[in-house]
Amino acid sequence: MTPTEHEEQALLFRWAEFMENDRRIPKLTIAGKSVSVLEFLHAIPNGGYRNKRTAALLKSEGVKSGVPDIFLPYPVGMYHGLYIEMKRTRGGMKSESQKRWLEYLNKVGYLAVVCKGYEQAREIILRYLEGAV
Repeated sequence: MTPTEHEEQALLFRWAEFMENDRRIPKLTIAGKSVSVLEFLHAIPNGGYRNKRTAALLKSEGVKSGVPDIFLPYPVGMYHGLYIEMKRTRGGMKSESQKRWLEYLNKVGYLAVVCKGYEQAREIILRYLEGAV
């Protein structure tokens, strides 16, 4: 059975938490403490089912359709940060609004990619942090 997008993304965040102390992961001093840049990896909860009232409230607060699922706000090389649109390992298509966002983000200096599953997302994060993308 193919894991859901939710399951893949949750696995990625468990991996990121585990990797925070790995020597390959850059650290910054924040408030006098050394912290992993993976501590700032975060999800952007734009997808999923919502009732009409909640959807309207979120839209009024600026939620936009198509924004990628995950963001790592850490510049590497020519990129300002890394956006990841998560998909299942099998199935899962990009919507037109997702394609538009990905194209825009890539044009303005971010690396914005689609990853099919946790393993692909993990690899792109490591390659990005090494400056190898």
